[in-house]
Amino acid sequence: MAARHFITLMDFTPEELRDLIQRAIELKRMQRSGEIYEPLKNKVLGMVFEKSSTRTRVAFETAMAQCGGHAIFLSPRDTQLGRGEPIEDSARVLSRMVDVIMIRTYEHEKLLQFASYSLVPVINALTDMQHPVQLLADMQTYFEYRGDIRGRRVAWIGDGNNMCNSYIDAARQFGFELVIAAPEGYLPDSDILKTAGAATRLVDAPETAAKDADLIVTDVWASMGQEEELSNRRLAFADYQVNSELMQLAKPDCMFMHCLPAHREEEVSAEVMDGPQSVVWDEAENRLHSQKALLEFLLTGRLGD
Repeated sequence: MAARHFITLMDFTPEELRDLIQRAIELKRMQRSGEIYEPLKNKVLGMVFEKSSTRTRVAFETAMAQCGGHAIFLSPRDTQLGRGEPIEDSARVLSRMVDVIMIRTYEHEKLLQFASYSLVPVINALTDMQHPVQLLADMQTYFEYRGDIRGRRVAWIGDGNNMCNSYIDAARQFGFELVIAAPEGYLPDSDILKTAGAATRLVDAPETAAKDADLIVTDVWASMGQEEELSNRRLAFADYQVNSELMQLAKPDCMFMHCLPAHREEEVSAEVMDGPQSVVWDEAENRLHSQKALLEFLLTGRLGD
């Protein structure tokens, strides 16, 4: 049977995603209570990084260790992939030696090509098009604080980047309304937006998106590889900062999320970032627990015993 991959949120059914979120919450409880649970004993995760990382690497490595498995970190300096070996050849070789592979890279097409030749599950740990593992953590965090996100209103403020694209998929899969405020020239992928239909809509102003929102989310104005564009992006996004004035337009219990790292006083004010409505630290921790649930599901075919 062909390996099952996690390239976008659309690779799982809505029911599977909800079950995965609930499993992540349970695994978090187990870990905090000191319960030893090793469903991935003798399993090996190959971690292919072409982009730098803090949360992704530490969360996946820790997840495998706590679940009884092992993780191998592979940078471009460590592999023939970084020296020009064809992607399909690297996929064929690595997938014969490890049980699951996560890839953090630039080009989404490279990930798709790798997955098409892999014998084992491949996880998208970030591409220029999608960042689905972060959405698992975001959804877990919302469920922990507020319960089911179905029917809620989420505001995306800023760059229509990979995170925004994954939020569009999440709106479809989890049944919430996503309102996106992004400047012209920085809109999300048109194809992903089109398939979302009524679940997502674009608005001209951040204030319109933030009004009556249950959750406000943003990201840096310039992602990795876009540093040379920063001055232009600062001009384009000058009116798209998430600050206390914007938060006041949302519902009183609205939460703020950011996938991190954040640039205080650019895309988010320090007052919001470090304020009582921010749940960014729980969101960051939940990368560990949601990725445990994802690995368990892909490697065992089930969520729990």
